[in-house]
Amino acid sequence: MVFHSLTLTPQSIPSPPSLSCSAKHRIFLSSSSSSSSSSACFASKKNAVVRLSGVRRKRASSVIRSSLDTVDPIVGQVTEVDKDTFWPIVKAAVGKTVVLDMYTQWCGPCKVIAPKFQELAEKYDDVVFLKLDCNQDNRPLAKELGIRVVPTFKILKDSKIVKEVTGAKFDDLVVAIDSVRSG
Repeated sequence: MVFHSLTLTPQSIPSPPSLSCSAKHRIFLSSSSSSSSSSACFASKKNAVVRLSGVRRKRASSVIRSSLDTVDPIVGQVTEVDKDTFWPIVKAAVGKTVVLDMYTQWCGPCKVIAPKFQELAEKYDDVVFLKLDCNQDNRPLAKELGIRVVPTFKILKDSKIVKEVTGAKFDDLVVAIDSVRSG
């Protein structure tokens, strides 16, 4: 058996159109727009996934994965959604505020705010909290929602986006949630 080794560097990969992480990393999502920057944080992505794997196992009980069979909105916890389950859950949450955390696994600020986002889910019992990993599989939904930076929080009411908070700005997120809940 013969194994071949391939080393990828940011310079060896053509720069596809991308989106910024609030930590100045790049997310490769859109193939229709252009970007002049070719910087990417490949080592950080790899390290973040390794570090995150231990964290995700630890928090597995507090994050619910959604499937098409379970489209009921759940309050009091964070539900992981994808391109197929997001809209059915949002539509089922009629009359409730929905907060969507759009993140990537390698984004530093996304990992910093994740536990705080979980605390908000436990605090607000009348709000549905969702998480969307903006990976290759969820590209169509990320483009549809107009994500440009991670983390981005979209706040929806009656299936319409009414507020957006970009970056890991916890205080701004709390103010936005409170204003939508009271309005």
